[in-house]
Amino acid sequence: MVFSISKRGLINCASATVLVVTISAPARSAEVDPDSGLVIADGWETVRANCTLCHSAKFITFQRGNRDSWKSMIRWMQKTQGLWSFDEKTEDTILSYLATNYPPEKPSRRRNLSPAELP
Repeated sequence: MVFSISKRGLINCASATVLVVTISAPARSAEVDPDSGLVIADGWETVRANCTLCHSAKFITFQRGNRDSWKSMIRWMQKTQGLWSFDEKTEDTILSYLATNYPPEKPSRRRNLSPAELP
């Protein structure tokens, strides 16, 4: 077999037959607690114990945010919903878990057009 690389970076093969096999590991999906629906990862039990006392875990799994936005949601619940204050370690565990497992998502589709862009 003779291989050459064109100016475009394409690989040309002088052999009549080339077999290319790609082996990839199966995508790893996060394990989810069947009772709560929360991702099982460091801190999930702390989140379950502190957050699902007042609302469903679905409230958590449908939300997305970075560490600051999750902290903002916690502060809002403390200010308006009667959520207790956490000690520093507990709050750090909760925020780390949420920011890691429920981060902001990339848009899954193109943005909506503004009225000015419509025909």
